[in-house]
Parts: sequence; C-alpha cells; structure tokens
Amino acid sequence: MAGPDNLESVDTFLRGVEQICTDISREDINKLVEELYQAWERRSQIFLIGNGGSNASASHFAADLNNCTAKIEGVHPFRALCLGDNLTRVSALTNDEGWGRVYIAQLENFYQEGDVVLGISVHGGSGADRAGVWSQNLLSALQYAKDLGGRALGFTGFDGGAMKELCHVCINVPYNTTPHVEGFHSILTHLVSSELTRRIAQETNGS
Repeated sequence: MAGPDNLESVDTFLRGVEQICTDISREDINKLVEELYQAWERRSQIFLIGNGGSNASASHFAADLNNCTAKIEGVHPFRALCLGDNLTRVSALTNDEGWGRVYIAQLENFYQEGDVVLGISVHGGSGADRAGVWSQNLLSALQYAKDLGGRALGFTGFDGGAMKELCHVCINVPYNTTPHVEGFHSILTHLVSSELTRRIAQETNGS
C-alpha cells in the first residue's frame, strides 16, 4: 500500500507536468505546426533524428506524421523518415565513420532542396559525459540542412542548449528533469500531429 511519501512524490511529479503546461510557448508550437504544414504543402521530406529515448520519440513522430493524411481522401501524404530506424545502416556508419556522422551521412544520401531536419534532444546539445559533448551528431545534421537552405526544427528541454539557438523554430520544454522533458516531448508530437491532421482536413474541405 502506498504511504504518504509515495503520494507526495507522485504529486510533485504531476505538479511539474502542470508547470510545463503553464510555461511552454504556445507561439513556438504554432510556428512548428506551420513549418511542417508548409513542408507537407511543398512535398518536402522531413527527417527526424534523436539519440536514446529521443530516437524513440523521433520514430513515433515520423509514424504519426505519415499517418496524418491516411484518412483524408484525395490529399498527398507526408514524407517523414526517422534516420535512427535503420539499425543496420546506423550501426555500419557508427562502426565505419563514427557516431558523429550517423545522421549527416544519411542526409548526404537523401536530402533534397527545401527538406526539413527535426531534432529531438533533452538537453539540446549542452552538457557532456564519458562519450564527450552530448548530441553533436544532431547539431551537425541540423546545421547541414541549414547550410543547404533547408529548415532546421527542434524539440528540447532544460535551457534548450545549442539547438535552441541553431533551429529556425524550437519548442523548448522549460523543465530540468529528463523524465518530464521526454514525457512532454511525446505530448507535443501528438499535439502537433493532431493539429496538422485537423488543418489539412479543414483546408481540404474548404471550411
């Protein structure tokens, strides 16, 4: 049976979620929805990238984006791809070229003018551990897109790190624990997908 201490910690966690809901930028959410809507309109590819749990979020988001138009008759689909989904390619690149090249090397295969790279990162490239500075492969891939005239988008947390400054549009989850940030990134991907589905259906129906 849960004691008072357990209930207090649960309440603390949920109050953190409530605080994020209050503080997060609605304007940035709307801007990112607009960026992805425009990418859909011009039939650009959307490449999603992340490391660890953020790769799972990127993979889920890619699937949701591709499903946005599945039940809307007569419209072209999204073209979203998570670059961490091909384990054979990722492991080969890591072995042959290093982890820092995992995403850029794939963009060199597939990137076309006007495409979008969307990175998901808890710390946005700030901080380091035994492997060195975090998430440099994400930052370099986002910069690659910018250098070629594409759009760089992001989901971050904590203070946003370098990614917040690098991206054209970045939704930052303004909270300082990884579980809150990763969990809220999942909420955001569903929110964005829902808004895109609603908008495309609305535009298609002319209402």
